Amino acid sequence: MSDFFERVYAVVVQIPEGRVTSYGAIARAIGAPGSARTVGYAMNASHNNPEIPAHRVVNRNGLLTGKHHFEGTRLMQQLLENEGVKVVDDQIQNFSQHFWDPISELGLDETLNTKE
Repeated sequence: MSDFFERVYAVVVQIPEGRVTSYGAIARAIGAPGSARTVGYAMNASHNNPEIPAHRVVNRNGLLTGKHHFEGTRLMQQLLENEGVKVVDDQIQNFSQHFWDPISELGLDETLNTKE
């Protein structure tokens, strides 16, 4: 597994139940802004690992763009709804309320990508 993927997973495992974050927010948190697509590749590679809550990672608009990487077309939505996140037409409702920003939540300095 690549170091990049390991850094992504280290953030993803900290997303609390009932909260979501975006590919771009994770990329910024690990010091790789502009690498949202590669974060998506990491999420795709993790879909068989139950320790990685990949269902909590969505696009910047709250769309379930990674849903096709889960068994069945509704599994990602079902997992989120089981955690209290309402999804309509593949989009998280009240996205800003559920959004978890790894930089602020983990106390990271965005410019240095280190703990403050």
